Amino acid sequence: MQPALLLSFLRRWWPAWALALAACHAQAQQPAASPPLKVVASFSILADMVREVAGEAAVVTALVGPDADAHAYEPTPAAVRQMAAADLVVVNGLRFEGWIDRLVRVSGYKGPVIVATAGVTPRRVNGEADPHAWHNPAHAQAYVENVRRALASAAPAQATGFQARADAYRQQLDALDQRTRAALAAVPAGQRKLLTSHDAFGYLGEAYGLTLLSPQGWTTGAEPSAAQVARVIRQARSQQVRALFLENISDPRLVQRIAAESGAHVGGTLYSDALSRPGGPADTYLKLMSHNLDAIRQAMAP
Repeated sequence: MQPALLLSFLRRWWPAWALALAACHAQAQQPAASPPLKVVASFSILADMVREVAGEAAVVTALVGPDADAHAYEPTPAAVRQMAAADLVVVNGLRFEGWIDRLVRVSGYKGPVIVATAGVTPRRVNGEADPHAWHNPAHAQAYVENVRRALASAAPAQATGFQARADAYRQQLDALDQRTRAALAAVPAGQRKLLTSHDAFGYLGEAYGLTLLSPQGWTTGAEPSAAQVARVIRQARSQQVRALFLENISDPRLVQRIAAESGAHVGGTLYSDALSRPGGPADTYLKLMSHNLDAIRQAMAP
């Protein structure tokens, strides 16, 4: 007999104690809620995107946390344990995490490794793929879709919720893109020039018509030479770069030196490869992008 019919019969003929017992039996027949997925994301920005899509259906851990440099990251024993216990691992790809293959191997993790940049056509820097694709909100849309598919595959019963949250998040990304274009439209094209510590914002520049200089390439793994720094200083002077920016993951002294020798002013801090700490100005991806936009727009204002 179906649980609902059983309870209807018991209400007419059985005493209260028996009715309560039958109700407990009916509840026991319901399937138990699945525990949340354990998802490991390679760095803080990606972990925030995963949380937005997953909601309460997953517990998401970032290997490289806020204000930390994924280029220089060295896996820890805690990271090995997190990886070994994961149901799903999400990485940026495009060789951003040069340490990830070794970490997967050492941890013994056998589950899926999802590449969030799958389907993104990367820009090239000296023949190598630039991994910082998240700085273009259009590419962030691809991140969200790849994450949604991976979560739905890992927890099919939650697929409808993942789809709804991904759709809502994509609408916020669209709104962010429109705000950015409207804000930068007021800045003359000849003034849209800035310098950052390393070449992390190329996708942002391509998307919104910004000219960017940096003394380092897309990785922070090596210090720029004196000749590279001198060349950047000459470029900043000749191109009349209006503002230089520090980064939350980089030593500020290099940019401060270039500012002093080029005559440009330091326009503040941009968040490149990591979120700020909780409660900071860029503790989510959307807030990071909005903060960077505001800082750039203000620095370029006449």
